[in-house]
Amino acid sequence: MPELVPTDHVATITFLGRVPQNRDNIRAEAIQSAYASYEGFDGEFHAGLTRASCVRVKSQHPEGTEIRNVRQFSILSAEELNAIAQEIDIDAIDPLLVGASIVLSGIPDFTHVPPSSRLQAENGTTIVVDMLNAPCQYPAREIEKEHPGHGKGFVPAARGRRGVCGWVERQGELRVGDKMRLHVPGQRAWAPEG
Repeated sequence: MPELVPTDHVATITFLGRVPQNRDNIRAEAIQSAYASYEGFDGEFHAGLTRASCVRVKSQHPEGTEIRNVRQFSILSAEELNAIAQEIDIDAIDPLLVGASIVLSGIPDFTHVPPSSRLQAENGTTIVVDMLNAPCQYPAREIEKEHPGHGKGFVPAARGRRGVCGWVERQGELRVGDKMRLHVPGQRAWAPEG
């Protein structure tokens, strides 16, 4: 019996980006297509099979410990980016400023899709959702540079809307305009009291 359930939610890739390895900030560079290997996008700052642990997993590992890299991609929703922009009173948030790897349009409440969900392109390329990506000051600083006085509102406005982190389950090409279907785990919500 399959453990992942294909949904009717199909998103369109509206943006692909790559944060350079020699970066001095979080800004991405826009690309039209990229091969998603088991390490992520080639030449991307977050690529690799493993990574050094960071503050996000400090309750599990001392900072700097080598761990599996489940943060190869920062995947955001175009709709949620628009909602953040409205809340901080700017016309739009350029995905470059938030270090986006993939921006999708068409999946409601995207940041809260269940962990371990899959995003599968029509060619079979598959990204596994790790968990939501909490907002931080790096994008806020870049937004502030472009929209003075508005960056400071990013973190509270992006809570619950910052997208997810993900990693490659099946390698393949991704292109702007590709469709990705959401597949979700078939398990019920965790109920430790019941």
